[in-house]
Order: sequence, then structure tokens, then C-alpha cells
Amino acid sequence: MPILSETHDAVTTLTIDRPHRRNALDLATLEELHSAVVAAVDGGARALVLTGAEGHFCAGADLTELEDVSFTVRLAEVLQHLAAVPITTIAAISGSCMGLGMQLAVACDLRVVGERARFAVPVAKLGLMVDQWTLDRVARFWGEGAARHMVLTAAVLDGDDAWRLGFAQLRGDLDAALDLARSAVPLAPLSQAGSKIGMNSSPAPDEAYSAAFSRAWASSDLAEGQRAFGERRTPRFEGR
Repeated sequence: MPILSETHDAVTTLTIDRPHRRNALDLATLEELHSAVVAAVDGGARALVLTGAEGHFCAGADLTELEDVSFTVRLAEVLQHLAAVPITTIAAISGSCMGLGMQLAVACDLRVVGERARFAVPVAKLGLMVDQWTLDRVARFWGEGAARHMVLTAAVLDGDDAWRLGFAQLRGDLDAALDLARSAVPLAPLSQAGSKIGMNSSPAPDEAYSAAFSRAWASSDLAEGQRAFGERRTPRFEGR
């Protein structure tokens, strides 16, 4: 099973276990992750820790199976559900946290970051786009300057950047994340759930961005980005 689930003392730990792909997610694993989150909440967990196996959090979407925008539509539903669950969620991040990995990280409430963590939103390398919800969360949690740096230039930031810019709430490993989760368990559930509703409020979708999103996902550049990824070469984008 690519998603491992353990619950102790009302804290559920979900581990993405696809080390052969640096824990990149395909559609089946995405659905299993969603089911595991639902099961944790329904089972009475009071906090949830999301992590990855064998040194990496999540290297992104599994581009060997990413064919069209339908994956991102389902991804948006899963991410927004994760962000809205009425319990405290924590991303325990080591190694690669790229693309979809970053989306999972910003869907969580808090982040514990290891010193070898690496972060990126490399959409401009592939000719695709993430949804506006993701951009809003990345800008809010990293700061707009760092968000633009990653999104527009495909910059890779590290654990020191995450700490310096406030993206990480703690520096450490999975044990540190579990300690943080346990500190949330005895607190008032209605206060936590209600506060999350307030903090998750975001601007309404922008029609111009929605149109640009659709153009990118229907573009020749996206097809070129996918071919170049598979052929391990630099893509040649033409803006169409």
C-alpha cells in the first residue's frame, strides 16, 4: 500500500511510501491518501502528521501518468479537503518537497522541516500551472517574494530558507512533528476547528487566472514540457 497509516494517542501518521518515485503521487495514491485522511478524522484522530518514506516528503506528481488537467481537478478537491479538516495537520518534511509536495505542505496547518529539505514550484519548467488556491497558500506561507521566486524562476529553496521566511514552524524530524501534534491533542476542538475556518478564508477565484490556467493546460508548451521531462532534456517553449 503506498499510504501507510498509524494512530497512537489520537495522532494519526500518514506516510507516502513510493520511494522508487521519491514519493511522487499518481492518481491511485492520491485517492488512497484522501481515503486515509477521511478515515483518520472519522476514526477520532485529534491531529494528523503527513510525511514521506525513506528521506523524501513528496517529489511532486508522478509525471509518467499525468496526462491532462483532470488530475489537477481531483487534486484540488483532495487538497482543499485536507486543508479544511477540523483537526490540526502537520507536514513533516525531509528531502524533496516539490510541486505537488509543496501543495500538500501548504494544505497542512503547520510544517516541521529537516535540514536537507528542498522546496520548489517548478511549473515554468513544464509549461503547466497550479490552481489559484495553491498560489494563494504558497504566497501566504512563504511570503510573496519567495513565492514569485519559486513560481516564476523555478528556484529551489532549502530548509534554512523555510525557517528564515517563516514557512517552517519547527526545525526537526518526524519525532519533532509528532511531539508538536501531541501538543495539539488536549486543546479545545471547537476552538481549533473554528479558528481554521477563519484562517482558511481566501479571496474569490479570479476569472482571468482561470482563463490563463485553462490556456496553459491546453497548450503545446505543456506537451513539450512533458516530452522533455520523459526524454531528460531541456524543453523548448514557444508560448503557445
